[in-house]
Amino acid sequence: MAVLVEDGRIAWLRPMAGLDEAAVAGAREAGRGGVLTPGLVDCHTHLLFAGDRADEFAQRLQGVSYAELARAGGGILATVRATRAASEEQLLAAARPRLQALLADGVTTLEIKSGYGLTVADELKLLCVARRLGEELPVRVVTSLLGAHALPPEYAGNSDAYIALVCEEMIPAAAAEGLADAVDMFCEAIAFAPEQCARVFAAARRHGLPVRVHAEQLSNQGAAALAARHGALSADHLEYLDEAGVQAMAAAGSVAVLLPGAFLDLGAVRRPPIELLRRHGVPMALASDANPGTSPLYLPTLLLHLACTLFHLSPDEALAGMTVHAARALGHDDFGRIAAGQRADLCLWDVARPAELAYAVQAGRLRQRVFGGAITYAR
Repeated sequence: MAVLVEDGRIAWLRPMAGLDEAAVAGAREAGRGGVLTPGLVDCHTHLLFAGDRADEFAQRLQGVSYAELARAGGGILATVRATRAASEEQLLAAARPRLQALLADGVTTLEIKSGYGLTVADELKLLCVARRLGEELPVRVVTSLLGAHALPPEYAGNSDAYIALVCEEMIPAAAAEGLADAVDMFCEAIAFAPEQCARVFAAARRHGLPVRVHAEQLSNQGAAALAARHGALSADHLEYLDEAGVQAMAAAGSVAVLLPGAFLDLGAVRRPPIELLRRHGVPMALASDANPGTSPLYLPTLLLHLACTLFHLSPDEALAGMTVHAARALGHDDFGRIAAGQRADLCLWDVARPAELAYAVQAGRLRQRVFGGAITYAR
């Protein structure tokens, strides 16, 4: 199959056999052979943070649970302390190699969440750095304001007051400055209650921002169904999602974002309800959840493998999950496919068939990376 790119978009696709040479006269050939896929889309990352949580990793190996660490002031709040102390330049320098690793494994679009600042100024700082990364490197960055990620220590015992800050100051400021493309939040017993989520979703919609949600990761709070009623782009994690939640997502057109990296790292045993999602026609996206605490993974094709081995997706489902369905989870339909009119974000791989990308965990298979019609990596 031949693909012609013009002005950053795919102009047409035609079989190589019998291709009229006059149709491509003057065109520069980019590559032959291998397998061509859409550029990978990583639709759920927490790429911006300072510090690390290697000590917590060791504690979890000794049997301390994620919830126990969070209640003891660790987990997300440990990263918040380090991130608040970091400057924009320090955060940019720390994030750059993480992002470069994603690009080297085929990512052309990714979402970056805030969520490790938990003050208006610090959340905006993170969103500013995310925008700068998209300007500096050949990648499309979509941002999500995750101010309702955890309860900051200065609001201990007064979560409603913090939610008021998110709704009345944080969301309006991010919207006014054009820094957020969506609003996300963590609905869980160790985070925020469904009624608080509803307040955040309503505030986001008042400011013209779509919503997403971390839902049903550790328990069933009904967050996916709640988010679906607010027209959510996606609900993410979903290990405890029930059929009512699946039906609500199907009715709303919300995407299920599966995060096998966090599932693996936390030693979870309850898988998302894959068969229910299939039965009700809910698109299943796949993402790295790259973060310092529960998914410190920066090799997207590893996630293809984990989605197949841990969640029993087929290789085709996994690849669709990190291309077309991941783009949809970000509210986009003009990339993630190889079709006329799509943005020319493409990857040429040194494999014989697409299933090999999920079958083997092997860096260095990317031969060419095309972003917006320009070759940004070639070997």
